[in-house]
Amino acid sequence: MKFTTYLPLRDIHYILVLLVTWFYTPTRSEIISLDIGNIDEILSNAEVALVNFYADWCRFSQMLHPIFEEASNVIKEEFPDQKQVVFARVDCDQHSDIAQRYRISKYPTLKLFRNGMMMKREYRGQRSATAIADYIRQQKSDPVQEVHDLEEIKTLDRSKRNIIGYFEEKNSENYHTFERVASILHDDCVFLASFGSISKPERLSGDNIIYKPPGIAIENSLDMVYLGSLTNFDLEYAWTQDKCVPLVREITFENGEELTEEGLPFLILFHMKDDTKSLEMFQQEVALQLIGEKGKKCKITTEHSHLCHPLNNSHLGKKSNNLPLWVSTSNFKHRYLTLFTSFSNMKIPGKLRQFVLDLHSGKLHREFHHGPDPTNVPPDQPSQEEASSPPESSFQKLAPSEHRYTILKRDRDEL
Repeated sequence: MKFTTYLPLRDIHYILVLLVTWFYTPTRSEIISLDIGNIDEILSNAEVALVNFYADWCRFSQMLHPIFEEASNVIKEEFPDQKQVVFARVDCDQHSDIAQRYRISKYPTLKLFRNGMMMKREYRGQRSATAIADYIRQQKSDPVQEVHDLEEIKTLDRSKRNIIGYFEEKNSENYHTFERVASILHDDCVFLASFGSISKPERLSGDNIIYKPPGIAIENSLDMVYLGSLTNFDLEYAWTQDKCVPLVREITFENGEELTEEGLPFLILFHMKDDTKSLEMFQQEVALQLIGEKGKKCKITTEHSHLCHPLNNSHLGKKSNNLPLWVSTSNFKHRYLTLFTSFSNMKIPGKLRQFVLDLHSGKLHREFHHGPDPTNVPPDQPSQEEASSPPESSFQKLAPSEHRYTILKRDRDEL
């Protein structure tokens, strides 16, 4: 006897939904959760890794989660090998040690890593899946432009810093080291390379790398040649970084947020746009007097046309006819005017360096609030100076926006 069994209509509908879900649900790419036990291995094995440092309670972090996952899905289709691109995240509440290690001061923060090395510039672009995916594609593009004719060198954009490598073979250890350095510093310099017969006129003594500084006419070019080992990454990277990241940089509202991330005090020169003489003097004296302070202090120059409003009476009490003027500001909260009657006094040996040492020692901060330190006053006699109430620094407007990040409480006062 033959029996036929019929499923209720609702059960058939349920099975169909399961089948449709199984066949058509897009594969979600894996966002790797990093902890102290796996972070070094995962990041060091990835050519490019984008890490989302977040906190669950932060509403901006919550808004970014689905966008970050969508961008990861898109990139996973183009770069399926996990050794090429990794999307990862760190719960900074659960792993505060990692957050401190990478100096996370706001949520969410997107940091880029290359072969385990954290890049100086974090992602600050649009918070959309398309923009983040485009950013990763850009990071995966070739960081070195190939030169097919040495005549191209004569038409370089000399407003930029150019690093040029001349190699016998592209598939060589010399070039691979150069390429690795370029992948890390390509935001700071333009990297170019030529190979084989094209590069031969520049390889009289073998493969070599040169640096063409900006702002110098081609016919008067003072090239700098790298003299170290072409296969020593650390040595080549240090030399290239020194050329690509100068002691004196220009600060604008476009890069102000990025520069504040370094957490260093600023020494700022205000000058008129066409006043190149004071700028050259500033650069020269910084190089002569403050080379030992590199890494301790951020030396910056800014054109008056970009940041003119801090000069007004409500902030510095200065006007355009007071320029050139140099100022030190500690984490954008306090600003210290120089006490020299003439800008040219900067050339007095040791003056600029002493100013910086006074900043590090706390003397400038103390005198900022209480007036000049008393002289020839017995140790047991208290100072008669009253504490001042200086205006709030308008440089804080260059700090990260609180409408995009949750800035950690411990860092609010420092900005």
